[in-house]
Amino acid sequence: MKKNKVKLIIVAEDSSDRTKDKFNKLSESYNVPIIIDGDIEVLSKAIGKSNKAILGIEDINLSKEIQKINNGGEIIG
Repeated sequence: MKKNKVKLIIVAEDSSDRTKDKFNKLSESYNVPIIIDGDIEVLSKAIGKSNKAILGIEDINLSKEIQKINNGGEIIG
């Protein structure tokens, strides 16, 4: 985030309140959109890793599409 690479933050709903607060503050200070949705297992499986509660999306087009879907827009596929 400090290098302005992250375009979107996704935080798992079942992550700790401390983690959610920390990334909410970071998203405000760096002006990066944040989505709190899903759970740790689903986010981890989506990227092929284990036990990941936070995802940072660097691709601007992917981040726009994820935000569009999250806001009730088009569904891909």
